[in-house]
Amino acid sequence: MSYWLFKSEPVSFSINDLARAPGRRTAWDGVRNYQARNMLRDEMKKGDRAFFYHSSCEVPGITGIVAIVREGYPDATAFDPKDHHFDADSDPRAARWFTVDVKLVRKFARTITLEELRQHAGGKLKDLQLLMRGNRLSVMPVSAKGWEFILSLA
Repeated sequence: MSYWLFKSEPVSFSINDLARAPGRRTAWDGVRNYQARNMLRDEMKKGDRAFFYHSSCEVPGITGIVAIVREGYPDATAFDPKDHHFDADSDPRAARWFTVDVKLVRKFARTITLEELRQHAGGKLKDLQLLMRGNRLSVMPVSAKGWEFILSLA
């Protein structure tokens, strides 16, 4: 099993939105970065776990856990001119962008804040990409040790 972190702006899609979704499940669509796309398409497997992270908000941080329930497949939002993730250069016959389906596993009782995570940047979370300067990926891997440590904070 691999571990991940998925970032979402709560004004666009929050963990509460996921909790209200049918079956507490959704496609993690709209990713438009090639490195993140490659992870969605090639590396994420059914059963993997990911932290749900609220970004670009008053208190950014990890709010819960999701499971990958469907492996990478073409992101239909890229082909829909009415969707704000539309990519006019995308071809349905040779998909450029991919998504996975996620299901809510657990919503944390409290947010593990970015500030709290930063307190461990020199130690237990020194390899957490989220804390590395210049990292703006919306999807990133988390080591097994980092995963266990963050769970201990919850």
